[in-house]
Amino acid sequence: MTNIASVLSLLDLASSLVFAVTGALVASRKQMDIVGFLWLGMVTGVGGGTLRDLLLRVPVFWVVDPTPVAVCLGAAAVVHFSAHWVTSRYRLLLYLDAFGMALVCIAGTAKGLDAGAGPLVALVMGVITAAVGGILRDLLGQEPSIVLRREIYVSAAAAGSALFLLSNALGTPRLWAMAAGLLVAFAIRSFAIRFDWALPIYRPRPGRIPDQHGNVK
Repeated sequence: MTNIASVLSLLDLASSLVFAVTGALVASRKQMDIVGFLWLGMVTGVGGGTLRDLLLRVPVFWVVDPTPVAVCLGAAAVVHFSAHWVTSRYRLLLYLDAFGMALVCIAGTAKGLDAGAGPLVALVMGVITAAVGGILRDLLGQEPSIVLRREIYVSAAAAGSALFLLSNALGTPRLWAMAAGLLVAFAIRSFAIRFDWALPIYRPRPGRIPDQHGNVK
């Protein structure tokens, strides 16, 4: 259990770093000052995990150990002075963000299980952990939310979390189940980036016209 707890802490830390960089890059596109970089970096980095822990009624991870906040602030500060270099490699950053998403959805799902939640609630915790930081980033940066864009993102997180839960239920060693879920979430998101995949969208259909007697044709 100690090893699992260490892995989960490492996943939280790694994902916070990656998401903080994406938040700081939004600040660079909006031409914010250093405070804006730090704020967006921190909110993006720890936002999803914060909501997860509050919903699970467990100690918030960065309050117990502020290292993730320090990492987020440090990453945002570095991006403030190197955004021109990072932005020129935006494609690479998309894949880093995909890796961060995969890390954090598995960490969130595992933490849900450890808190006594059932599989469905644990899956939702994984998706919340993966998406909420980006949602807050987009809201504060006044950009279209990742949930409302056509990109495959939330569904990739859900697929990775579902595979982890299924593998875990079938008796697969937990670290292997976590690794399988992480790889699937990352692979789906990466293929979506590479091949511009998107889920089918709703297309409105013309309504049926009533006749002169009020009956619908």
